[in-house]
Amino acid sequence: MSDDLQQPVDIQRQKDVKLWAMLIHFSLFAGYVVPFAGLIAPILLWQIKKADLPEVDAHGKMVVNWIISSFIYLCVGGLLTFVLVGFAVMFAVAVMAVVFPIVGGIKANNGEFWKYPLTIEFIK
Repeated sequence: MSDDLQQPVDIQRQKDVKLWAMLIHFSLFAGYVVPFAGLIAPILLWQIKKADLPEVDAHGKMVVNWIISSFIYLCVGGLLTFVLVGFAVMFAVAVMAVVFPIVGGIKANNGEFWKYPLTIEFIK
């Protein structure tokens, strides 16, 4: 195939990677509309597209690691509510649960990968 025909395919592939990576990050917000959709949608999108677009795999792993990490932080915050520190921890996690997917989605749309701060790497 000539380079002229290959270039539009590469551009479309890059657009697809950016789109799906962004959707994986933003799909975390689905849980605010439908219960548990914020857990299921990112994992489902990641599993569907990671074979076709290997670049999306890193974004899916990051989002799943953040889901697990934020759950752990919320549990710790819940336990620490008895000493009143837990309310601050849970508030901080709630803020991060809004900010991190937005930043990650914007960076993904720009073709960048952003590692969520404070995320424990369970899936490498």
